[in-house]
Amino acid sequence: MVSIGLRTLLVSAVIALPACSFSEDSLWPSLTGEDPAGAPATTEQAAAQPAPAAAPQQTTAQPELGNGNFQPTGVTSGQPTGTFVGKKVVELRQELQRLQAQISQHNGQLQKLRGGLVANSQRFHGTIAAVNARLQVGTTPGNPILVQQFRSAQADLDRLSQDVASMNGLAGNIGNSSTMSSFLSESARAAFSVSGAIDEDHRQLAILEDEVNRTDVLIDRLLKEVSNDVRRQTNYVATERANLNLLSTGIKSGEIYGGSLMNIAMANSGGGTGIAAGAPVNTSGRRPLVVIRFDRNDVPYQQALYNAVSRVLEKRPDAIFDLVAVAPTSGGQARVALNSNKARRHSENVLRSLIEMGMPPARIAVSAKTSAQARDNEVHLYLR
Repeated sequence: MVSIGLRTLLVSAVIALPACSFSEDSLWPSLTGEDPAGAPATTEQAAAQPAPAAAPQQTTAQPELGNGNFQPTGVTSGQPTGTFVGKKVVELRQELQRLQAQISQHNGQLQKLRGGLVANSQRFHGTIAAVNARLQVGTTPGNPILVQQFRSAQADLDRLSQDVASMNGLAGNIGNSSTMSSFLSESARAAFSVSGAIDEDHRQLAILEDEVNRTDVLIDRLLKEVSNDVRRQTNYVATERANLNLLSTGIKSGEIYGGSLMNIAMANSGGGTGIAAGAPVNTSGRRPLVVIRFDRNDVPYQQALYNAVSRVLEKRPDAIFDLVAVAPTSGGQARVALNSNKARRHSENVLRSLIEMGMPPARIAVSAKTSAQARDNEVHLYLR
């Protein structure tokens, strides 16, 4: 139950956010690991020695990457009819071909980045395992062989971080393609109402509209999978940077330590596996902490969102949140389905914003619902 003090944190922002690029440059703490070849700091010298029975430091297994392969099905050719609408169909068909070419490029880049992430992660874990094995049997403080292995692992993790940054940039480019797809879909629908068309124009328009819609679905799936990969890998890299700090200390002393205290604290607080994205969330009788209404373009919501969440975390550092995409029920079944899809996209954008602000993804459960009271697509953030 949210306390009265926390209830005052309700923030309502009126916003609309089209599919667009986003920045996923993470605000995780910069934990690069101090070079173990250097002299230990005073606080490290005064630290208590680890217990003799400490378990070997365990690296976090790399989160599973998506396995989707997103290849467009192509564009059906058509004969020019000579009418104004016919010329418009030709233009839209060319734009769709360019859009699908972009998607093929995005897909190729995604597959290449995934391969690089797996290779760098395997090399990183192999090096860490070798260091831990040596520390477990005991070694000299500041062993130069282990120092060199540590630097190699650090370089591998830096490459992993660069791969994640590249994948984040890819997500931004896919967002731009999504915007173009929405424009083509609206243009194709609008062309049906233009006078002076013949039956062949409308036949080709119908085919084109179907292909645009299929392309839009493909882009949506691609963006969702890339966003999920970015979110999981960003958290993974941040966790391993914290582990590297502790490994550095172990190499300096020639002793092995357990896992990072920061990671242990997060796991003990229930932030590890207790929340599943998309799990049903009961919001009945609950007052949202933040309501973001997407009814117009380019209205920033990030500052209001940050202020509300940061105040909650000041009082409840272990707070967990429910992020709910809310779609209106008006307009018939097809309109509800379209609104639900857009609301989910908005919720993913809000989730990315929270992660950029430093919120661990495991602290947020994402779900969706429809509401007869909603007039526009909304995103609600609840405090558990």
